[in-house]
Amino acid sequence: MKTTNSVYNLCDTEEGIDGNISVKSKKKYDLIKRIAFASFKLGCLLCFLLFVILPLVYKFSYKIQQSVVFLNFVSIPKNPDFGNPARYEIQGVRNFYLQTDDNMMLGVWQILSDGVANDTSEFENPEFYERALRNGDNVILYNHGNSGHRVASHRIELYKVLRKRFHVIAYDYRGYGDSSDVNPTEKGLVKDCIFMYKWLKNKTSGKIFVWGHSLGTGLSTHMIAILGKEGIVPSGLILESPFTSMREEISEHPLAQIFKPLPWFHYTVVEPMQVNNFTFASDRHIMNVDCSILILHAEDDRVVPYKLGYKLYQLASEYRKPSQGTIKFIGFPKKLSYGHKYICRDPELLNFLKDFESSALNEAEEKKL
Repeated sequence: MKTTNSVYNLCDTEEGIDGNISVKSKKKYDLIKRIAFASFKLGCLLCFLLFVILPLVYKFSYKIQQSVVFLNFVSIPKNPDFGNPARYEIQGVRNFYLQTDDNMMLGVWQILSDGVANDTSEFENPEFYERALRNGDNVILYNHGNSGHRVASHRIELYKVLRKRFHVIAYDYRGYGDSSDVNPTEKGLVKDCIFMYKWLKNKTSGKIFVWGHSLGTGLSTHMIAILGKEGIVPSGLILESPFTSMREEISEHPLAQIFKPLPWFHYTVVEPMQVNNFTFASDRHIMNVDCSILILHAEDDRVVPYKLGYKLYQLASEYRKPSQGTIKFIGFPKKLSYGHKYICRDPELLNFLKDFESSALNEAEEKKL
């Protein structure tokens, strides 16, 4: 009897243990299931917000589109000292301001060519800079890309290279740097480019070359196409890291690749840019550029893909008239790691510019004959 009771007691205990184990396993399973389901719902919500709501917000928000295109809210370095170029280890620079025909104030740097900049005793004399523009040296009008301002470090690197052969005029469009604080538009920025070109044309006795970088390439081709209708033609155009149009740049930008497979990508992202006049149609404007063109692009450019710069070159080569001037493309291998901003570091850049300057001026003279 005693033995039987012990067996029963043992069985009761084992059943209790097995029962406890089953309950614990079930609770653990339920907890995992709830966590997995919650994670799934959260993932679906995030995907919905990222791939549906965000593109729709972008489609209907002009301000967001404007910010994405111009990035003028980005100021690097912060708190720039425009009036003290020497702070950025660049001497022989005059900081001044010009008022446009539509009452915009533009901040400008005039950077003396190396030969003129040797006379340090005159650096504080504005008249010295005025005379320097009239001394016959050729000048580059520099149209920068989006974000930052004329004090950005990669731009100063470029000025130091260009000044070895040219005077340089660098400025900030409306909405950038210390220029008038207004919301930028393509039309407004092109107006600034045209104003600066005409101002420079009235000031210098040298030949004018236009250099555009990134977004500035779209502004430069647009500006020259408009000036051409007035019979005003620069001696040459240099396009650094150009794209064909904003439509293609937006589609090919690395950040757009996660959205590009979406069936509504063009409807929510690309088409609204056209409706709101963020076009920057260099592929169209370059056909009306009646001067020699040099295109520079790095293979490892992650902002404006190399293929867009080369495509622009191919289009211009195919459809421009021979009488408009030659067009040359120089690509920089990926191994050099120049990316989007540092073609200025290429040791051969000055030689490329020297050759281009010479051939462009020869072509311009031949047109006159």
